[in-house]
Amino acid sequence: QVQLVESGGGSVQAGGSLRLSCTASGDRYSRRCMGWFRQAPGKEREGVAATSTVGIGTYYADSVKGRFTVSQDNAKNTLYLEMNRLSPEDTAMYFCAARDVFCYARAPLMDDYKYWGQGTQVTVSS
Repeated sequence: QVQLVESGGGSVQAGGSLRLSCTASGDRYSRRCMGWFRQAPGKEREGVAATSTVGIGTYYADSVKGRFTVSQDNAKNTLYLEMNRLSPEDTAMYFCAARDVFCYARAPLMDDYKYWGQGTQVTVSS
């Protein structure tokens, strides 16, 4: 079993930055791949980035490439999402998720992931 807790959301003006955190607990072999997702009101949940927890690779959605960066601190069991040059279109609830097999070499899809956090809200004003 895996538990995921996101933090770091908030309100920021367009052009600003935020760093989200996702702290994981539980079986590390159940989270070989971790992903970040977001869901704006009235829209489907969108995969933002996926990263291997054993350093194989990180994959980003086209909408965030060059602006968002995933990193991780394995000693703290924490995954980060550094978000730069934010725009109002980035406003959403952000979730982290985990799966027990390795990442596909593409942006994540919801159905690929078994464990989910509760989310943290990011609001970007113009």
